[in-house]
Amino acid sequence: MKLYQDSNDNLNVVTGYGDDHVMVNKVRHDGNLIVTADGIHTGWAPAARGDLAALTANDLAALAGLRPEIVIIGTGRRQRFPAPALLRPLIEARIGFEFMDLPAACRTYNILVGEGRAVAVALLFEAAG
Repeated sequence: MKLYQDSNDNLNVVTGYGDDHVMVNKVRHDGNLIVTADGIHTGWAPAARGDLAALTANDLAALAGLRPEIVIIGTGRRQRFPAPALLRPLIEARIGFEFMDLPAACRTYNILVGEGRAVAVALLFEAAG
């Protein structure tokens, strides 16, 4: 049996991250964003920078509009959860979702996108300080 590494040359993969940024294909991005296999959507959830309570149903509706099979939301240094009512856009669109800390979200996204899954990772970065 021949073992070889799959090539992900045409996919967006997370190549690094920190408390205030993420590297996608070795390019740094600051601020909240959504990453899919074939797109990077900057400026997502602008009011929620560092404050998960500021996340809105419209922010989650933007994720649902991308039509992924599953959404992973990275919530910063620790795993946090929004108010359940905000999840309605994802539930109504029958999209699976999971909230994780930022490192776990990045790793899980890379695994799923490498498997060819229709996945979106939405990353919330905590305000400095």
